[in-house]
Amino acid sequence: METIRIFSPATVANVGCGFDVLGFCLDKVGDEMVVKKTQRKGIFITKIEGFELPYDVYENVAGVSALAMYAVLDVEFGFEIEIYKQIKPGSGIGSSAASAVGSVFGMNYLLGNPFSKIELIKFAMKGEAIASKSEHADNIAPAVLGGFTLVKQSNPLEVIQLPSPDALHAVIVHPQIEIKTADSRAVLPEYITLTDAISQWSNVGSLVHALHTSDYNLMGKSLIDVVIEPHRSKLIPNFNSLRKISLENGALGCSISGSGPSIFSLCKGLENAKKVEANQRAFMANTNIHFETHVSIINKEGIKILS
Repeated sequence: METIRIFSPATVANVGCGFDVLGFCLDKVGDEMVVKKTQRKGIFITKIEGFELPYDVYENVAGVSALAMYAVLDVEFGFEIEIYKQIKPGSGIGSSAASAVGSVFGMNYLLGNPFSKIELIKFAMKGEAIASKSEHADNIAPAVLGGFTLVKQSNPLEVIQLPSPDALHAVIVHPQIEIKTADSRAVLPEYITLTDAISQWSNVGSLVHALHTSDYNLMGKSLIDVVIEPHRSKLIPNFNSLRKISLENGALGCSISGSGPSIFSLCKGLENAKKVEANQRAFMANTNIHFETHVSIINKEGIKILS
């Protein structure tokens, strides 16, 4: 094949208690990208639709991740990349990760898949660093692997795939404001108390166990973030109200998606997810903030080929 069209999904990182280590993949929310082989050597971004992004490959996350892969290749051709952006940059649902993953996944396929999924994650992390000022894989890993993932360590990279219970659905509320990942990291404390640290890693361990055992009650008790959410939530208008509505309408848990401003709720069953979404939409309709909502199953496949 000389050309491939792919769907690169949105993702939720942190998942409440799992700052920089946990993430899960959304379904039907994401970008489309086209990657083509070209006779001229190098990496080129030739088309961008949806949002205004740089065409310079050294400034675009898709370009930077592609360059990282290209640097280890010995080929006499290059690649052109088209980006059809559906995930708003700065939305908190993995916009930069989708771009970074899409380019390397497409190139790898056209090359005959010489690189493993872990190697693709490593290349994509180079692009993600352009957006967030640090290399982290909590959005990248679920976009590549699908489902829930846990980044055990970054150097050397080790990612663990976790089970995704079938009844689990995510509700996303995306206020149409932008919070840059680098800015949201700036509000975080340099130190935390031992009490908070103990609570946080207890919640992470409990959440991982709950996913393995499909214990929805335990999931709800574990989706609590005492370290990051208290600081980042101040940047998100109406966060506490939306969280309260979510929990009052039966959600298992609710927290900030990635660095925000999107807010995610995890629910047992589609009916409950739609109830949470409807009540959050009703609340947001009475604010002066434009917004979008999504209801999604957990995407267990991750990035996929369209044609």
